[in-house]
Amino acid sequence: MTDDREELAGYVEVWWQAVDDLVRLLEELPEAEWSTPTDLPGWDVRACAAHTAHLESVLAGRPEETADIGEPPHVRGPMGLYTEIGVVGRREASADAIITELREVTTARHTQLLADPPTDGDATPPVIFGGVPWSWRTLLRNRPLDVWMHEQDVRRAVGRPGGLDTPAARHTADYLAEGFGYVLAKKAQAPAGTTAVLEVEGHEPRAFSVGDDGRGRPVAPPAEPTVRLRMDRESFIRLAGGRRAAEPGAVVVEGDEELGTRVLAVLATTP
Repeated sequence: MTDDREELAGYVEVWWQAVDDLVRLLEELPEAEWSTPTDLPGWDVRACAAHTAHLESVLAGRPEETADIGEPPHVRGPMGLYTEIGVVGRREASADAIITELREVTTARHTQLLADPPTDGDATPPVIFGGVPWSWRTLLRNRPLDVWMHEQDVRRAVGRPGGLDTPAARHTADYLAEGFGYVLAKKAQAPAGTTAVLEVEGHEPRAFSVGDDGRGRPVAPPAEPTVRLRMDRESFIRLAGGRRAAEPGAVVVEGDEELGTRVLAVLATTP
């Protein structure tokens, strides 16, 4: 068995900081702002908080929940139906009740993870939400991303920018950048031999090349790639996270502008 304790403990620490940042933000908001729409179709601030409370509650060991969610037009696929359960189930809950739940369940889970830390990243966690077939590594890498993305959803909705240079922000941008090769080769359908460099401010450049098999693989950044995309971290998160467009002029395309525009249009790798 490989001992991945240090790697997994690092993900837990970033998640714990992300949770604290989200909860502190929610505590600052008057209840009237909880109904403010976010970039996510059909979801307001309350929905982001409720969804997070739902998933963290299940991971902490509370029973799976059920709810009659109907057929909301913004829901796509089985996982979308599942994530809506927490939103519907907490629709009438007060802001204080959701914040309290978030604090309680995440504290319980953090205590569990410190007392009995996972050591094998490829092993299957004993508890996971929605029956997704994730390993410990995938689960623990995903949680800070999900929590931080919803913190940013809330911040944009209520006009309180911030949190863009935290451990969770850096973790999320690095994690999403790993999917750039898939975007280039599969979503943008770049031809074999194409090279692309993604430069996100505050991160090492990432370069990918499309092989004869149509797959994008990481390579050393070439001096003159087919296309180069440059942007700040917030712009990248908006685009790769499937939220709103970047501000005008925030993204620079060098080289093949048509390909660059095509890549930017399909950059989203998470709903």
